[in-house]
Amino acid sequence: PAIDLVLVTHAHFDHLDRKTLRKIAAAQPIIVPDGVGALVHGLGFNRVEELKPWESVSMGEIQVTLTPCHHWGARVLRDTYRGFGGFHLSLGSRTLFHCGDSAYFDGFRQIGEHLPTEIALLPIGSYEPPSKREVHMNPEQAVQAFRELKAKYMVPMHYGSFRLSYEPPDEPVRRLRKEVATYGLENSVKIMNEGIPMMF
Repeated sequence: PAIDLVLVTHAHFDHLDRKTLRKIAAAQPIIVPDGVGALVHGLGFNRVEELKPWESVSMGEIQVTLTPCHHWGARVLRDTYRGFGGFHLSLGSRTLFHCGDSAYFDGFRQIGEHLPTEIALLPIGSYEPPSKREVHMNPEQAVQAFRELKAKYMVPMHYGSFRLSYEPPDEPVRRLRKEVATYGLENSVKIMNEGIPMMF
């Protein structure tokens, strides 16, 4: 399908690849955190919006809000001024929260209070060794974040595509399933298969 809007959560190379963005740019808007706009200007987008945490912008009928997260935004060592975050999208009565990269932090409860969410996309991978958990969640923490957001559905993400950490590739989903069963959330957590649409 055609891409109507592009969201970039932060400037790390595995999340902002200029070559890929140039390929998908087709005169549509792109929204990035504050300080990231210079990296996407001139790639073919018709509008570049930079947001600080809790700032919102309307894109037609869609309201987009940048949410806080616990991560970091520098692309290289010296550009620590670049922002980072997640995105909350609202279209009529439908809402979606894309966490971006984040460690678990107490901000999930605040996001849930300010921005009611139907579908929450939460990362579950790249958590080993333990030092990785300063910037990424493990599956158990993702379930805790989901419960604090009070979202209706959780879709796990940020696992299995390529190896960035030391946990076995199949471990995040196994641990997620176990934690989901502990809380009886089997009907609320939707594990998607690549390339296969899912209706909510």
